[in-house]
Amino acid sequence: MSELGPRVRSEAARWRTWLLWVALFALVTTAMLPLRPILSDAHVALAYLLLVLFAGARAGQAIALTTACFAFLSFDWFFLPPFGTLALANPLHWFVLVAFLVASVVATRLFDRSRNEAALLESVRARDALIASLSHDLRTPLTTIKALAHDLSSSGDDRALTIEEEADRLHALVADLLDLSRVNSGTVQLAIEPNEAEDLLGAALQRVSGQSSGRAISVRLDEKHPLLFGRFDFAQSLRILVNLLDNALKYSPPDKPIEIAVHRDGASLCFVVADRGRGVPHSQRGRIFEPFYRPPGTQADTHGAGLGLSISRALAKAQNGSLTVHARDGGGSLFTLRLPAIDVTDTTESEEAQRSTDK
Repeated sequence: MSELGPRVRSEAARWRTWLLWVALFALVTTAMLPLRPILSDAHVALAYLLLVLFAGARAGQAIALTTACFAFLSFDWFFLPPFGTLALANPLHWFVLVAFLVASVVATRLFDRSRNEAALLESVRARDALIASLSHDLRTPLTTIKALAHDLSSSGDDRALTIEEEADRLHALVADLLDLSRVNSGTVQLAIEPNEAEDLLGAALQRVSGQSSGRAISVRLDEKHPLLFGRFDFAQSLRILVNLLDNALKYSPPDKPIEIAVHRDGASLCFVVADRGRGVPHSQRGRIFEPFYRPPGTQADTHGAGLGLSISRALAKAQNGSLTVHARDGGGSLFTLRLPAIDVTDTTESEEAQRSTDK
């Protein structure tokens, strides 16, 4: 009985909603009938279309489509001669009726889609807020666990080192989750300024030198443009390149070299990281940028939570750039980071203006 009450109330509320819209439809039709001699087809169609749109916005798709069907029949029966029948004296009136019905259905579908997208957007915002809150709250206990493990390791307990390493992994995951929520919400702080491409490459290679284990990483610069400058956030762009290089080292055979190149392509600087791994199937090239996605066949002991590429693409987009992946001839993948390029003259003028401001 406790479950019957809410169910009955819900059913009663649903029927009240339907009856309300039936009454509203009858009211609109009754109001137009005395004005039939002076109303044109466009007036009637517009009145009923507004009612359908209002139903779609307030009551949902089912009631809106039902209202459109009743309006179609009522339009024919009451307002198109001969009155009181579904026959039409003028065949062109069929075009008016069909156009009205099509417009009503399309408008209803658009309303329903916009409602679903709005709900989805609100759900994404709530998820990002929850992730940000949890990530922030988890940092303190993880720091405490790492500190305790460090104290235990000093007493000779080898298990403490494992605890400390796992705490570091969890801390990195929490940091990635927090960064992902910040990037998605648009609250990430960026320092967009002129930077040299070669400096970014050098910093990225230095950052991954410890993980390369002696593996060769070849570098290729643009011979046509010896001086390449862009307008981007150096630290965040460095993070993107390091993530791409880390993935290339992680998923490529140990005996295959990694390549990184930069060149100018119109208004963009293109940083390309090339590997000789198993590649990314065409059906997976969009999904690999989704949070927590792991390619099929990835070993269970592979480090990382699948957030790196998602964060990297979001950071590139936040800088008016892009991050894409394509198949490489001969096997492997090409990851291309595009960032806004600037000319050397623009850089010189910017530096001169900055010096003048400082003075």
